[in-house]
Amino acid sequence: MELGVCGICYKTAGMNVRDQAAFTDSKKIELLEMLEQSGVSQALVLATCNRSEVYYFYEEEDLCEKVEKAFAETFSKTNLSPYLYQLKGRQAMEYLFRVAAGLESPVLGEDQILGQLKEAYEFSKTMGYSGKELNRVIQDAIACAKKIKTELKISTLPLSVAYVGIRKLEEMCGIRGKNVLIVGSGQTAALALRYVYAYGAENITICNRTLSRVINLKQEFPDIHIGQFYQMYEIMKDCDIVISATSAPHTIIHEDQCMIQRETYFLDLASPRDIDIEIGNHPDCHIWNLDMLEEVVRDNQKEREALTEQSRELITTAVNETEQWLFASGVDPAIQSLKVKCDEIVEDSFEYLNRKIELSSKQQKLVKRTLQASFRRLFREPIEELKKLESKEEQEQYMDTLAKLFQI
Repeated sequence: MELGVCGICYKTAGMNVRDQAAFTDSKKIELLEMLEQSGVSQALVLATCNRSEVYYFYEEEDLCEKVEKAFAETFSKTNLSPYLYQLKGRQAMEYLFRVAAGLESPVLGEDQILGQLKEAYEFSKTMGYSGKELNRVIQDAIACAKKIKTELKISTLPLSVAYVGIRKLEEMCGIRGKNVLIVGSGQTAALALRYVYAYGAENITICNRTLSRVINLKQEFPDIHIGQFYQMYEIMKDCDIVISATSAPHTIIHEDQCMIQRETYFLDLASPRDIDIEIGNHPDCHIWNLDMLEEVVRDNQKEREALTEQSRELITTAVNETEQWLFASGVDPAIQSLKVKCDEIVEDSFEYLNRKIELSSKQQKLVKRTLQASFRRLFREPIEELKKLESKEEQEQYMDTLAKLFQI
């Protein structure tokens, strides 16, 4: 059996197309049922904001075309043909392992995809579409991803400018227990708020010219304070950290209006800059802006890319091991048939001996175990040789011979 993958992702389709090919649970079940009718018994649907994919096992190549057709029919209102891709065999396996490790994500090495893959796997198992082969491949991909994250720590290198800035503050002064002023209420300011909140800031005050947007943030974080924009400098006197992220076309925090009374850390996440760079000349002030932070982001990106290359070696090794297991599992039906034949002969021989010789309960167990051990010893070497075969043609030839010789 071979692994295949069919679907769309952010590399092949824009957001509009991905939105129209988004899987609900009912859509997943619809596709899985269509695949089962086509002859695919093992499949998993991975659905995220960046991808809609189905991973499946097949024996005949024509099944891959049926999978692609079923995928397109699931979203018949959208023409997905220009965006669909198919990968098969080794390529599909390596792709799955890279996806699990976050190496096929827009942000290299991100962690979220691993949890999404686990959820997709649980859904497939619950719906009855996961078998021995799919179980093994998904579990190996997850294990490999965890190993990459543990050994290489790719995801610990932040690529968000806002997060890099917050990490810088945490490194320089520690955020827990601090008084924080955030100026602005847009997406970047809201992101900064979530980060400083998670780091345990004691008091957080939001200032913005438009209060309605700040009120929306207060609904999410009810214990933050709202300050009037004109009170900004007064509030700033009691703050340890000042973060500004507005869309103003000019500087809004001026050095000559600041009344610095303590050591204060300024983080400017706006472009153009919100905070007067001259503030950094004050002996008790420290300032970082986008130019300073983006250099860290670029360095982190380069380091992630270098670690990604290292991770490819781990993936190659893991995929090799999984492929070897899958290949060996191809002879499992013949091995199982041999074991069944062996058990039948043992049972027949035991029944015959038991009728001819009066045996105690203890002797019966001994005789039966001896017969089982003898027949297993007889079949052990043929089974081991069967597992060592290096091509499907050889496997099929030997299995045909075994079937004829032992009538299995």
